[in-house]
Amino acid sequence: MADQELTDRAALLAATDQHPYVRHTLRPGEEPRGWRRDGTVAWLLPPGARPAGGALGAAGPALDVFADLAAGGVVGPGQWLNLPRTSPETLAGWLPVARHDQWDFLWTSTVPPRQPEEDRVVRLDEADQPALSALIETSFPTTTSRPGDSGIVAWYGIRDGDRLVACGADRSRGDVGFLAGLTVAADRRGRGLGAALTIGMTRALAARYDHVALGVYTHNEGAARLYRRLGFTGTLARSSVQLA
Repeated sequence: MADQELTDRAALLAATDQHPYVRHTLRPGEEPRGWRRDGTVAWLLPPGARPAGGALGAAGPALDVFADLAAGGVVGPGQWLNLPRTSPETLAGWLPVARHDQWDFLWTSTVPPRQPEEDRVVRLDEADQPALSALIETSFPTTTSRPGDSGIVAWYGIRDGDRLVACGADRSRGDVGFLAGLTVAADRRGRGLGAALTIGMTRALAARYDHVALGVYTHNEGAARLYRRLGFTGTLARSSVQLA
């Protein structure tokens, strides 16, 4: 199966040099199973977790491990895996794929300088959920971050008068703060609100975590440029795969 079996979170973190992505993915108290093959580290999370597993390192050994797990019925249809960046053509030779997304995991250990608009970022509460839902539905309908999602720690936003015009979710887990679902109303874009929201949320999370991270799809080049300009320069290329 592999060169070495890794039996818990501490072993997986040690094998990956405490990589921010692994620190984010593996929550304290969970009992993952892991393997090292040809220098690549792969893991499975407890049943019911999404994604079901992931890997850090080269794509080939990771695909080798998960192809073995799929052949043994350990992973199967409908489950998601977060793998090293892999082309659709390569994946087709290893695993049956229903969906394949390309994205980057970005992180920073510093907070950008304060900006005036940042002071408009506030933490939202239950009363803001209808406004959150309406904003998300019109400005970012493809996001998986929604009000009521149990994986969301808190919501942040920017108001223009009584109207909510920007929002983002704190999806922190493990040892790393994580921003998700950031969006700005279409008629308020180009005014620096995206940068203000990102900086304000980063500052809030940096009070609790030594690293703050986010994910961005590779096709969203404008957002990727913004996040890197704001200091999210650590980069890990990812492929999220749903098994057919």
